[in-house]
Amino acid sequence: MQPVEHNFHGILHSATLIEEELKQRLAPLGVQPRQARVLVAIKDLAPVSQVSLAQACGITPASMSTMADRLLAAGYISRSQDLETRRRNSIDLTALGYAKLKLISAVWDQLDQDLYQLLGSNDAKALFDLSRKLRARLGGAPPHRASDAE
Repeated sequence: MQPVEHNFHGILHSATLIEEELKQRLAPLGVQPRQARVLVAIKDLAPVSQVSLAQACGITPASMSTMADRLLAAGYISRSQDLETRRRNSIDLTALGYAKLKLISAVWDQLDQDLYQLLGSNDAKALFDLSRKLRARLGGAPPHRASDAE
């Protein structure tokens, strides 16, 4: 008897395969996919507190702390004392972080192009549009400032 595959399994499996491909393509740059997404979020939100960044990215503050420490050690981000509330630090990209983002963007652009080629332009556009629609309806959003959501 053939096992029943639920419809969403194709989405899960495809996402896993895409993330694995992205991991391989980012490896020469020395970053993981999640780190790359956090660097982009920092660019869009900076200066930003670590807690706000964790909330915007949908990850725990503990995970963000570990990731921020690694990005800081790599020289991609800087931490400075928040001038408004001296109890927290603000995170921003360094010049090296901006340079790394250009390389990350090139990898992402190429993966987008490869997916368009694999699926065809119309199907790829439909898939990407439906993915954004599904994300929104499930309560997800790209990282944004809390004030931007209101």
